[in-house]
Amino acid sequence: MSPNGSDRSSRRPMRRKLPQVLTAGLVLATASGCSYNWEDFPRLGMPTPVTEEAPRILSLWQGSWAAALVTGVLVWGLILWSVFFHRRSRTKVEVPPQTRYNMPIEALYTVVPLIIVSVLFYFTARDESKLLELSDKPAHTINVVGYQWSWGFNYIEKVEGQPAAGSEVPKELAAIPDKFQKDFPQDATGVYDAGIPGTRNPQNGNPGPTLWLPKGEKVRFVLTSRDVIHSFWVVPFLMKQDVIPGHTNVFEVTPNREGTFMGKCAELCGVDHSRMLFNVKVVSPERYQQHLKELAEKGQTGYMPAGIEQTDPARNAEKNQL
Repeated sequence: MSPNGSDRSSRRPMRRKLPQVLTAGLVLATASGCSYNWEDFPRLGMPTPVTEEAPRILSLWQGSWAAALVTGVLVWGLILWSVFFHRRSRTKVEVPPQTRYNMPIEALYTVVPLIIVSVLFYFTARDESKLLELSDKPAHTINVVGYQWSWGFNYIEKVEGQPAAGSEVPKELAAIPDKFQKDFPQDATGVYDAGIPGTRNPQNGNPGPTLWLPKGEKVRFVLTSRDVIHSFWVVPFLMKQDVIPGHTNVFEVTPNREGTFMGKCAELCGVDHSRMLFNVKVVSPERYQQHLKELAEKGQTGYMPAGIEQTDPARNAEKNQL
């Protein structure tokens, strides 16, 4: 048998199998998507945002997907074009003419990726600076404390019915830098809630302690750690930040939807990392204040230790930023 005849006979089984493979792929794709809610499709896998800031993150995510899809369609189109229009059976040529040292083409595939990366960088930097922007006086300040293997929450608030605190910052919060301490509310007596891996939400039984937040009011999170690096991630906030020993991270959100949402540590922090779960309960401002009074009535007044004192590199970096 001639070499050409051998090639044709070897291609025939593959041609017969191709429709079967495509059919099987179509069945798998449709079967796996039966339970998918198409109303969620525009979010491209992201959960429903529950803060005023989260749509900005969602928009960046969607824009990145759009850019990736346009690039993918272009690349796939060029691949398919070369496969179909330069196949050997059509041109009868063993090796088609090669294009070398074409300066316009080489400039194109160098400049275009640089433009794509630059545009993505611009929008990312713009949105990041906006998301990390701090207000002069947030309505609420909560010190989130990460520790192996759970979370604690210091509500730096003036709790109704509790005696006014002095102007001096409590020693438990001394690890927080002065530039954040100056924004603490005056006469904040404070209450706290400390969790352990076995803590459960009393309403739904979900594991971990519960962080309460008021709907429609800006909350500043001051993130500190007592041991290793953790990461504070409330899934429907669509953002997370590291909780670093000896360094304080801060960001603000305004919850705009009531409900109980899932939170977790997003940094591999040791053997029981998977148990570092918590809940976030967004309620009305009146119910939030009632919860603070309930913590005070249970004797959870004052604050739990915030964490490791600010390290010299972190302190020097902050001086350079001021």
